[in-house]
Amino acid sequence: MIIRTAARRRAAATAATVCALAVALTACSGTTKNSTEKDTTKADTAAEANPDAPLKKGLKLAFLPKQINNPYEKIVDEAGIAAAAEYGATGKEVGPSDASASSQVSYINTLIQQRQDAILIAANDPNAVCGPLKQAMKKDIKVVAYDSDTAKDCRQLFINQASSEEIGRSLVQHLGEQIGYQGKIAILSATQNATNQNTWIEFMKDELKLPKYRNMQLVKVAYGDDADQKSFQQTQGLLQAYPDLKGIISPTTVGIAAAARYLSDSSYKGKVVLNGLGTPNQMRKYVKDGTVEQFSLWNPEELGYLGSYAAAALASGQITGAEGEKFKAGKLGEYTIGKDGEVILGEPTVFDKNNIDTFDF
Repeated sequence: MIIRTAARRRAAATAATVCALAVALTACSGTTKNSTEKDTTKADTAAEANPDAPLKKGLKLAFLPKQINNPYEKIVDEAGIAAAAEYGATGKEVGPSDASASSQVSYINTLIQQRQDAILIAANDPNAVCGPLKQAMKKDIKVVAYDSDTAKDCRQLFINQASSEEIGRSLVQHLGEQIGYQGKIAILSATQNATNQNTWIEFMKDELKLPKYRNMQLVKVAYGDDADQKSFQQTQGLLQAYPDLKGIISPTTVGIAAAARYLSDSSYKGKVVLNGLGTPNQMRKYVKDGTVEQFSLWNPEELGYLGSYAAAALASGQITGAEGEKFKAGKLGEYTIGKDGEVILGEPTVFDKNNIDTFDF
């Protein structure tokens, strides 16, 4: 028994010595072909970043919107694909026709099989897409969320349209001014799990706690699932349930256009104030016919353009996604990565009858 114990100790000591000598190469992990595959998630060291590295030629980028037929996201994605051509890359758009929580998963898996260099995703749900996105990063495919974020550990960067707090609070501020800080209001959102919508709504609710809004009451948050007809019906339902409603905030381009269409042909036109986020081309006729006084948005073409360059900078090794890193986004200039890998495009624009004809998107 003593001999066996001593032998075991000698064997253990020998194994420890071998492990110590080999740790730099294998980390004594029982290395296999699969485990040597580089894990390039956000945990990678920022020391790998080379800000002077040129953008690689021939990169393959894939844009995965919430849903393929969303007019707003079509603008974003087409601008990102056009930007890719500027630096010698190719881009494409793929995605589901519905905006359900898990609808994007199969597309991510296919993009991994295709060995894309970067996946840019507007997430329908922050967590449902995490599993496959983490697998993509382990295979050295860069992941950039845009418009609607994933959970923070499931991507390297999030390209935010504007400060989430600024968007949420400003929508309440604008509506409050329009209705004289009096009356019942409702929110017409997209899907119940949409990260961007829910973040904005939380800031809306927080803004409403301020004393100047004490005579305003949020009666309901309705969900149109970023579907035109459902958003139209939800608007109708809100006004049937609350005929004394004074205002609606719709922080979704599909929702605000559908709500405006309903209001424009109803007895509520001019009586119920509609504000939110929309594109000038969608909303122009409703501004000119008096259905809507004003609404807000950033430039979706610039959002796609910035996302494309950010993905290319990641895939080329210029950045890793660490806070404080800088990269150049073509004609938009230089951007700095903020906390949790967030890059903010800029302030939203307020559109009304005085400026709407100067925009075309």
